[in-house]
Amino acid sequence: MAPRPADWPSRVEVTGYWWPPRPDGWSPLAELADFLRAGPPPVFIGFGSMAPGEGERLSELVAAAAKRAGVRAVVQAGWAELSGGGDDLLAIGDVPHDWLFPRTAAVVHHAGAGTTGAALRAGVPAVPVPVMADQPFWADRLHRLQVAPRPVPFQDLDAENLAVAITACVTDPAPRRRAAELARRIVSEDGAGAVLAHVATLG
Repeated sequence: MAPRPADWPSRVEVTGYWWPPRPDGWSPLAELADFLRAGPPPVFIGFGSMAPGEGERLSELVAAAAKRAGVRAVVQAGWAELSGGGDDLLAIGDVPHDWLFPRTAAVVHHAGAGTTGAALRAGVPAVPVPVMADQPFWADRLHRLQVAPRPVPFQDLDAENLAVAITACVTDPAPRRRAAELARRIVSEDGAGAVLAHVATLG
């Protein structure tokens, strides 16, 4: 969901996403399925492989932000080892994004390319919290696509600004509508097929 750079050589193509398959026989843990059924769609909060060793601080911050925003939350442990629990917050391990994200109200994430794509594919708005490398680019792209509020850089993250961003996502219907439009376009792509077709022309 980014324009093709004008300085790319003609032989370099943009194919669209290609997605990994869901693990054979996978099904959600009963605890997660029960939590999803117990109330309105929660907000997903996870930072992937970012912030190892900051689990205690981030867990407290995330729990406080969810409470201030008045939302239920599913928190993915990730490398930071986030934790927490209660009636309105559930900590989980790895779960396929293609299964979980469509069941959420919004996705708070570090704006890595893969997670960004998975959230767009799910048709849900995002709160980007970029940490490093290409993540500020994708965070800005989500904002420009009108599916996210202004990014909250990780170094500036606190419970208050995270709660404000989450509230913006779940109370304004415009980002969800825009996310649904983009999801329909992404679903219609055949990125893997485009890769194979391009490779065939190189032979």
